[in-house]
Amino acid sequence: MSVPVPTSVATFRAGYRERMSPRYRGALHLGFTSFASLGVIAFALTRLQEVRAWEWLLVPLTFVVANAAEYFGHRGPMHRPARGLGLIYKRHTLEHHHFFTHEAMAYESRRDFKMVLFPPVLLLFFLGGIATPLGALIFWLVSPNAGWLFVATAMGYFLTYEWLHFGYHLPPEHPLARSRLMRALRRHHAVHHDLRRMGKHNFNISFPLFDQVMGTTWRERE
Repeated sequence: MSVPVPTSVATFRAGYRERMSPRYRGALHLGFTSFASLGVIAFALTRLQEVRAWEWLLVPLTFVVANAAEYFGHRGPMHRPARGLGLIYKRHTLEHHHFFTHEAMAYESRRDFKMVLFPPVLLLFFLGGIATPLGALIFWLVSPNAGWLFVATAMGYFLTYEWLHFGYHLPPEHPLARSRLMRALRRHHAVHHDLRRMGKHNFNISFPLFDQVMGTTWRERE
């Protein structure tokens, strides 16, 4: 059942939407994020040749490193202003957290996808500024397969992050939002959208591994 949007949130949303470009298309944004990421993953996987058992260890290792980066990046510059990263803080804390609160988690139209998904330029930054150079370093220092596995896993983690986060902001009556796993992860994320707790608890967006490690998990009592 949809919950009425609080007046303060509705006012913020209306003001944000007025400033948006009329040319923005949420479906194209979601499609670009999904298919560009899947394309990179598929290309990386086609480069693999006779992967040795120890090279597969790059997959869980990359997953853990990505989960830590998600946690500390979210807890740090996304919630604490840092020199040179002010736009990240503005978009996340000052906009995303006021567009969606724990009382109003669902988007209302496809134009609201702009406040759910990372801007397309960040996908290019993640691929060109992080995944590619680190993958190249692993390619030369470890093995070609290890480098390609790193790229595939890192991009897979990025896409999982985007899809899960998108799922948390689906209308609650949506079939995907009603699955048991999605409800549990959505509750975890909704706690973080409580303005009283956003700077202290539940920083993992995908899987709350480092929230458990760092002792920042807070569960809403049902």
